[in-house]
Amino acid sequence: MKAIKSAVFVFSAMLFFGSMVSCNAIKKFLSTDLSDEDYIVGQLYADEYVKEAPLKPARRNNGNNQSQATSKTGIELTANDNKALYAAIDKWYGTPYQYGGCSTSGVDCSCFVGNIFKTVYGITLHRVAADIQKDMYKMVGRNALREGDVVFFTNSNGKVSHVGIYLKEDMFVHSSTSNGVIVSSLDNSYWKSHFYKGGRHKSVTTKYE
Repeated sequence: MKAIKSAVFVFSAMLFFGSMVSCNAIKKFLSTDLSDEDYIVGQLYADEYVKEAPLKPARRNNGNNQSQATSKTGIELTANDNKALYAAIDKWYGTPYQYGGCSTSGVDCSCFVGNIFKTVYGITLHRVAADIQKDMYKMVGRNALREGDVVFFTNSNGKVSHVGIYLKEDMFVHSSTSNGVIVSSLDNSYWKSHFYKGGRHKSVTTKYE
């Protein structure tokens, strides 16, 4: 009986939210975990499920000890990088994704970005991904992105549904639905095609221009 109720619930959710996501997205959700009703409904509200391996940045250390990798992201840091930003990311790195989650036990994309901004820059952002745009004073294209910009992505319905923080060299950190908090590349086929814009907060400064 429980299995039947669960199936009915999933089917109803599919009909109700069918206009919000593509058929392929729904198939991915349902093939992931039919027993987790909260997860399935959460994904219908959030970004599409993107299966990807955590990015492994290329090592460029030339032996002069002027750069070193962070303990978890593998990104080599230079004098231009905001060390506090990467230290904050390290504390969340690997945290599993949880729709509506806001702790190191499970976190969604907007809560992760909000926590990093509060910790590193002392800035409070809106809680919902789409609303974080309201906190930005300037929107920029991909070629103008710089460290600390918020990157916005749309779902298959064209609505902003996912956010992350741009780092450098086309890399951004976010809470991925498939792997939790990881670093990804904007060259990934999904993120490249769903990238909307970058948002810059007036109080975020960087040594990168």
